[in-house]
Amino acid sequence: MPNTMKGFGIMSKLIIENLHVEISGKEILKGVDLVVDSNEVHALMGPNGHGKSTLLAAIMGHPKYIVTKGSISLDGEDVLEMSTAERSKAGLFLGMQYPQEVPGVLNSDFLRAAINAHRDTPIDLFKFIKEMDKYTNELEMDPELAHRYLNEGFSGGEKKRNEIMQMRLLNPKFALLDEIDSGLDIDALRIVGESITKAQAESNVGLLVISHYGRFYDLVQPTNVNVLMNGKIVLTGDKTLADRIDSEGYEIIASELGINIIEEKEVKEPVILENCANSVKRNA
Repeated sequence: MPNTMKGFGIMSKLIIENLHVEISGKEILKGVDLVVDSNEVHALMGPNGHGKSTLLAAIMGHPKYIVTKGSISLDGEDVLEMSTAERSKAGLFLGMQYPQEVPGVLNSDFLRAAINAHRDTPIDLFKFIKEMDKYTNELEMDPELAHRYLNEGFSGGEKKRNEIMQMRLLNPKFALLDEIDSGLDIDALRIVGESITKAQAESNVGLLVISHYGRFYDLVQPTNVNVLMNGKIVLTGDKTLADRIDSEGYEIIASELGINIIEEKEVKEPVILENCANSVKRNA
């Protein structure tokens, strides 16, 4: 039977323990602990530059984000020993904040190739077209986008919907969504939110979501809210914590916790669409 990601209906667990990550010799994450189960929605919140995108990039294996200490496991398997391609096949998906344009590669060809990379045998062309049409309708996308080069000339909203299209087609165990709501108008935000919610209902996908907007968390309701400051998760809660942050900001929470918010600029490296080698350095 083909090893398709559509088969992921069982409960899964993503475990991050004492994760330290640096980029260009600067430590960004300083001991992150987090457990995400199937069908959970973990909101990842915090001031800009404190490591949220770094965490998602490290989970996915971006080669410039160096893990110096700690572990990441997916259903008991050591994620840090996997290449980026292997992590994707194992059930991890990253929805990018800044999707890359790839001239010369048709969007439909890219999506079909992504599906086939997760299968023992290629997907039937007519089945692929049926699946793509289904999610094109669900996301209210222009069908002509399938016949254009990947993300080239796409609006910001079209790029984000195309990221969710990939998520729906691949049906991962865990989707890491890096500000997937940025650049979306109210209607597009609703459409994307509804598609993500449907994915949860259909396949128990676990979500780790970065967003600064309470409106998005009204659509995709978090079961857990994690606040990341100065490279560590300093507070966890439920949806009410996200609502409080939306109304009060981070300064009051930091003051209550006795935390001095360090002003940092988190470096966001572009994600290149290729099988980048996994760069891992561990200290004893």
